[in-house]
Amino acid sequence: MSTDTTPATDAVTKTAAGTDPGAPTPNLRPDTAHSGRQWAARLAPVASLAVFIGIWYAVSYLLLTPERRFLVPPPHQVLSVAFLDWARLEPMLLALSLTAQVALAGLVIAAVLGITAAALMSRASWLERSLYPYAVVLQTVPILAIVPLIGLWFGFGFTSRVVVCVLIALFPMIANTLFGLQSVDRALHDLFTLQKASRWDRLRKLEMPAALPSVFTGLRTSSGLSVIGAIVGDMFFKQGSPGIGTLLDVYRSRLQSEELFASIILASLFGIAVFAVFTLIGRLAVGSWHASASAGER
Repeated sequence: MSTDTTPATDAVTKTAAGTDPGAPTPNLRPDTAHSGRQWAARLAPVASLAVFIGIWYAVSYLLLTPERRFLVPPPHQVLSVAFLDWARLEPMLLALSLTAQVALAGLVIAAVLGITAAALMSRASWLERSLYPYAVVLQTVPILAIVPLIGLWFGFGFTSRVVVCVLIALFPMIANTLFGLQSVDRALHDLFTLQKASRWDRLRKLEMPAALPSVFTGLRTSSGLSVIGAIVGDMFFKQGSPGIGTLLDVYRSRLQSEELFASIILASLFGIAVFAVFTLIGRLAVGSWHASASAGER
């Protein structure tokens, strides 16, 4: 009797035994690639910071002569003169705390007004047609052009600074919240209609929860704009305790470059911190049901 096997039978036997050299190698560690992407995401900001510092040193030492190096002092000089000297760092931290109070107060007011206005506009199209153009005007009018009017109407202290923050931060809250409220799936609206839900129940139980990702997008955008508004208000309204914007103007006029760069860095770090806090709150509030909650994992 012949014992020869056909190629097809031989291939089946090898595949069943797991010895086919042509078969693809299974991925035994599917989490390896994901872990690599996570490490790359964590190292990317560090790498970009190193590149930025390298460019900073290059500008200071390669492009500027020693006589003009005060225009862009090297990073270690800013660190030693401004950050490691408590006598110079303390007034900057105190000024930053005042600016933080102004920015947060303006952001809270802008959030309340923006969400309320968007909710009202989503209830009636005639309200949207009546109010939305004025919200656009707030975004397009240069804030510096109306700062003198704000000073005349509200004085030149804390209140005027908050008003500037509100005017700058209001439009993103209105636009993003209104977009979220109007983007709810029509099938869900039909389901609430079948249940004979009231307009209040529809807003509270359907539209607002569905609009949360857009609301937090507006909050992240408005938080950065509110910090900018607080600094602008500091520069123009100088009554009372000085904010970080006031110190920026003073350091500029005195050519104190190290303190000027340190103040800019502190203001930037505060803006990043506020943005990060609202990003974290947004992920906790939205949970895992929306794609934006896992956007940072890709």
